[in-house]
Amino acid sequence: MTALTLSTSGAATLRADALVVGIAKGPKGPVVAAGAEAVDKAFDGKLASVLETLGASGGEGDLTKLPALSGLKTPLVVAVGLGPVPEKDETYPAEALRRAAGTAARALVGVKKAGFALPIASVEDAEAVAEGALLGAYNFTAYQDQADKDAKKVEAKLPLAEVALLGAKPRDKAFKAAAERAVALAEEINRARDLVNTPPNDLYPESFAAVAQAAAKEHGLKIQILDEKALVKGNYGGILGVGVGSAHGPRLVKISYTHSKAEKSLAYVGKGITYDSGGISLKPAGHNETMKCDMAGAAAVFAAVVAVARLGLKVNVTGWLALAENMPSGTATRPGDVLRMYSGKTVEVLNTDAEGRLVLADALTRASEENPDAIVDVATLTGAMMMALGSRTFGIMGNDESFRTAIHEIAEEVGEQSWPMPMPAELRKGMNSDTADIANMGERMGGGLVAGLFLQEFVGEDIAWAHLDIAGPAFHEAAPYGYTHKGGTGSSIRTLVKLAERTADGDLG
Repeated sequence: MTALTLSTSGAATLRADALVVGIAKGPKGPVVAAGAEAVDKAFDGKLASVLETLGASGGEGDLTKLPALSGLKTPLVVAVGLGPVPEKDETYPAEALRRAAGTAARALVGVKKAGFALPIASVEDAEAVAEGALLGAYNFTAYQDQADKDAKKVEAKLPLAEVALLGAKPRDKAFKAAAERAVALAEEINRARDLVNTPPNDLYPESFAAVAQAAAKEHGLKIQILDEKALVKGNYGGILGVGVGSAHGPRLVKISYTHSKAEKSLAYVGKGITYDSGGISLKPAGHNETMKCDMAGAAAVFAAVVAVARLGLKVNVTGWLALAENMPSGTATRPGDVLRMYSGKTVEVLNTDAEGRLVLADALTRASEENPDAIVDVATLTGAMMMALGSRTFGIMGNDESFRTAIHEIAEEVGEQSWPMPMPAELRKGMNSDTADIANMGERMGGGLVAGLFLQEFVGEDIAWAHLDIAGPAFHEAAPYGYTHKGGTGSSIRTLVKLAERTADGDLG
């Protein structure tokens, strides 16, 4: 993991391999941002014009490397775009700083130490830069050749080793706390990314549960793992019905963080389909290759609980990881089968590729039994949500409008794109079944909303609940941008952690 230090050096005196500065997009060309004054001086006040000559505009995603001149201790200057110059008396948005730092860190693969002299006007700015840099420095190399005898080739693939943050106040408690939070959050997001990126022959329910067990031991968390026998004994028909076709048996993992002074409790429930073939309702060709990412919801929940524990928040948080592998075989659940869920309700399975809602239903019922103040489930649940909101925005549904709105506002605050979605009551009748209490499919149009309505049936009475459908942003297949790499993204983790912080502070009632 990339190290983070709060440096007491200035941009001109820092000894590092590279120095990152910010430029903004002004009405007449790029403008040098605060924090880069010493670098501009080394260029005789002409840094902006030099960068413009090289094609830089200051727009988001811009990155220009140029050799440092005399007066600087670093051999390389990296100028990264921050977007539009802020209006008078305004500062750069936190997400602009986060993405700029991430863009720079991604470009510094193989570098040992880089100083980040981006504009920092507050503790929040420092945290955003640190977070973006640490997330941008991520690199998944677990399955690349580690036996290469050429040490330089191996080092060239390694992520940036150290981020030296300039402009913060190393001796200030608030800045120290912000740095510690950024490290904890980034490390857990990157852990979730690793899980999502791990191929399904190595990550299956049992091995995922083992990762959670090791983390629980490391961070003093309570953990309970229900294997196939325990799931059968407990009548978890949804989880069993999805996992019965695989050689890798399903698991339900409960991982809990408690604080002695906590007054509120949260339950996070994650869909953990470690590979989704669609089951008997097999996915068409071209839709299977990335289905290792179908456990991103469980990875997000797991990472969020560990992050909350590392931050020592005054709130009780329990994570429920509903883990199964959805495979076709002679023992797999068939379209037309009826499952008796943990709640006692029966579900007619019309499509075995609508499996995420089945494992979540059991976990939601179980989580409700502990009567938390609120439940949030996270899932790569429907392609319909991607059709509605695209690949960067997750949908939010819920049974409490104020809670749904609060989560949307929190997501916006931490830089995660989201949008509140309705749950029209008229869509519920489409799941009526002549055979069972409910079917796992309804109307095709509005399929993402239908899935939310199905899940609501398994949430306990009088418990605020929200459903995050992260099918779009959980796995990024296009070109990297900002601090977002190809592959697993860690979507929704920042929102879940901030929700826990708000709850601990009493800001959610």
